[in-house]
Amino acid sequence: MSEKRKIRTRLIIEGLIAFFLAVTPLIFYFYKYIPTTPQGTWTVLWLEFTDNGYKDVATAFYFYVGKLVPLSLLIIWFITCKQWWYHAILIPIAMYSFQLYSVLSEDITKIDENEIMYLLGVCMVVIPIVYFIRIKLVDKYVHGIDLEAMEAELHELKLKQAEDQAKKLKKSDFSSESKGEVIPPSISEEIDERLSTHNINSKFKRFQGQLNNWLHLKF
Repeated sequence: MSEKRKIRTRLIIEGLIAFFLAVTPLIFYFYKYIPTTPQGTWTVLWLEFTDNGYKDVATAFYFYVGKLVPLSLLIIWFITCKQWWYHAILIPIAMYSFQLYSVLSEDITKIDENEIMYLLGVCMVVIPIVYFIRIKLVDKYVHGIDLEAMEAELHELKLKQAEDQAKKLKKSDFSSESKGEVIPPSISEEIDERLSTHNINSKFKRFQGQLNNWLHLKF
């Protein structure tokens, strides 16, 4: 049921996009059919549009749709594009966004005046991203250099070397135990053994016997 709902939702969205693309010429040229009134206003249902400082309402909508329609088409292109360079579409999207904000503002004397400065900031972010993606694709598909695959291979090689070293250590310990090799005692164990009471008594008796032999005495 959920899969059918996803398919139905996708078909509805794609149908709306196709319908919008089909009627964009009508949207772009409908300003010609806006009536001109002496008051400089145009009322549709409960919405009232003014000339916003332009010659009349038709002229105002000429500027509005001239920015809004290309911006909408670019946004649809950006959302549906599957090419690696689709981030570059953000630059014209930003350009038309700034221009749309400019024509909607009340001060019409500053249209297309400072948008280039804002657009340069967008370009400084988008262009390096697109160039970095291009470099990775060229290295991978043209030169055959896949950095991620190389890092994965190096990681696997390190793991394999660590496993081999652990196996060698385990094998050497097993072989030494099977051959009956005596592990040399540590320094602390050797000191304890030499300073034990039994060793001191035996050494003292040995020294006493040597003195008896030298002096020919009997105790």
